[in-house]
This record gives sequence, structure tokens and C-alpha cells, in this order.
Amino acid sequence: MMKTITAAVLAGTFTLAAAAEANAWSRDRSVSGVNGTASMHSTGGCSGGSCSRNVTRTGPKSNTYSRSGTLTCQEGGSCSGSATTTGPNGNTVTRQGSVSW
Repeated sequence: MMKTITAAVLAGTFTLAAAAEANAWSRDRSVSGVNGTASMHSTGGCSGGSCSRNVTRTGPKSNTYSRSGTLTCQEGGSCSGSATTTGPNGNTVTRQGSVSW
């Protein structure tokens, strides 16, 4: 009896983990031209009413730009989010906003 319950709990745990990972994604791209190669790596996912995304872009001269952001929506029609951008010199800009309807 105990083995059956343990197996059922483990199966349920793996199912939940697989469902959580189903909302995650990643992308990698690169392009080459006469000035060199530029690349982009991004990841993101959603869970429990919140979504996030992280992007890093590297230019042909190794200049790196990154951006990370989060968006959260509540029942009843309101969402808020923020994003932080970091440029190649290390300067950052953070933006925040919300909307209700």
C-alpha cells in the first residue's frame, strides 16, 4: 500500500514539474555579416499570473545589451510590470507601469 501511494505522489510531482516547465522557453539566434556576428539569447516563462523575460544581445564588436522584465496580472483587470535595460557601458534604465480596465 505504501509503495502505491509513494508512486502516485512521485507521478503527480513529475506531472506538476512538467506542466510548470511547459510555460518556460528560450531562444538563441545569431546573424553574421560584413561587420561580424551578432547574437541574441532570451529566456522567459509564465506562472501564477506572472510572466518574465530576459534578453541579452551581443553585437559584432562585443557590445552587450540586456533587458529583463516582469509582468503580473490580477483578477478583475489590472496588470503591472517593470523592465530594466542595461547598455554596453553598464548604464541602466528601469521602467515601471500599470494598467487597469
